[in-house]
Amino acid sequence: MAIGSTREWIEQLERAGELVRIGEPLSTELEITELADRLMKSPGGGKALLIEQPQNLGHPAEFPLLINAFGSSRRMAMALGVEAIEEIAVQLGGLMKAKPPRSFGEAIRLLGQALDLRHARPLEVTSGACQEVVWRADDPPKGRGLGRLPVLKCWPEDGGPFITLPIVVTRDPDTGDQNWGMYRMQIFDEWTTAMHWQVHKVGARHGRRYEELGRRMPVSVFLGGDPIYTFCATAPLPDGIDETLFAGYLRKKSVPLVRCLTNDHRVPADADFVLEGYVDPGERRPEGPFGDHTGFYTPVDSYPVFHVTAITHRKDAVYPATIVGKPPMEDFHMGTASVRIFMPVFKMNFPEIRDMAFPAEGVFHNLVFVSIKKQYPYHAFKIMNGLWGMGLMMFSKIIVIVDADVDVHNTSDVLFHLCANTDPQRDILFTRGPSDSLDHATTEPNIGSHMGIDATHKLSGEGYARGWPEELKMPGSVREKIDALMARLGRPL
Repeated sequence: MAIGSTREWIEQLERAGELVRIGEPLSTELEITELADRLMKSPGGGKALLIEQPQNLGHPAEFPLLINAFGSSRRMAMALGVEAIEEIAVQLGGLMKAKPPRSFGEAIRLLGQALDLRHARPLEVTSGACQEVVWRADDPPKGRGLGRLPVLKCWPEDGGPFITLPIVVTRDPDTGDQNWGMYRMQIFDEWTTAMHWQVHKVGARHGRRYEELGRRMPVSVFLGGDPIYTFCATAPLPDGIDETLFAGYLRKKSVPLVRCLTNDHRVPADADFVLEGYVDPGERRPEGPFGDHTGFYTPVDSYPVFHVTAITHRKDAVYPATIVGKPPMEDFHMGTASVRIFMPVFKMNFPEIRDMAFPAEGVFHNLVFVSIKKQYPYHAFKIMNGLWGMGLMMFSKIIVIVDADVDVHNTSDVLFHLCANTDPQRDILFTRGPSDSLDHATTEPNIGSHMGIDATHKLSGEGYARGWPEELKMPGSVREKIDALMARLGRPL
């Protein structure tokens, strides 16, 4: 069921026992990060936190702050309106495999899928809760602009406070295609921020085109509303697919869009905050440092400047935030959900793939485990090269391919087979290609080497002359008998 606001999301979390209210004053500078970091690294990801009295530069902030709302697999499923993330993967897989019906039953099932899709189209509305309160830069309210929001300074060496869950709306000036992206925003002053879209991101591509045209680029940012919006802004959708459509499909309710007051963008009418503005072509300013999801600070670099022309918000707005740093954190659970949901896409391109995992220690892009049903010599190398050619998978620094019976979600099991099944000189492939802009280990920015490791069993066509040994495994009948015995005993031996 669609969630209408961050307040409604908080109520759901509280009813499920997934929220802790913190009534004690906590500073937006470091203190909230320290508390949230401890919870995110506790068993099960801890609870979501509603900071009721965030202190902004020593003064009470005007809005409460929600953090760690996506910090567990259960809360991710709740945010997406399902009991388990795999439900969405099954739905998406059914859509992708849909064929003309051969029976009345198949026709009914196909009709059900079509009814789900009817919500993908957004609904344009003339007003929305996100514009209940309006602050304009050319007619500023008493007091501050962005300084009224409880924006976090997460780590000691950060260049300043950063908005960490912004959903940035940009549009291709040639096609009109809209995009939602998530790019951190360092606060420079009350009405100006950085816009940290990296060179490979869609927002950066739109920005380059506006520079070529010599035109000012309209940009809008919204925060909060249905948590599905936040997920969709981070999801690895194929290029050209509008996140608004995907959000409508997931929430089974059309996204209500209202026109911004100072530019022509449409944003969700049920968002908590909207920052409207523009980026001038060619204008840059130093941004950073920033304590990033890699576990290290990314250094100061030059990024576009976002000029805020208006800030609008709900009367009962709650400021959503997250932090990044050494894993596991919220971004790990969001990334894992993306992998589970889009597994049908990977399997459509590579039917031999059985499963895929991104261990927390790899901070998503650095390490990928993939299990396949191996069918011919060098099959693992085909999968490595194919994955490096798929969207953001191009950033994958190390890909490990294992056989179908290996549990890729069990790092110990993968490492056992990696050590047992590889001859390093024969089974490791190196290549060069685009790298994550945040990767500090590359010799030069945005380009680096990638390594693929074939940890599958080897065939004679792969230079292995002997017969591959059989792995130690107990027959299923014996395991079932001992399982039953231990269940009768009712206690560990």
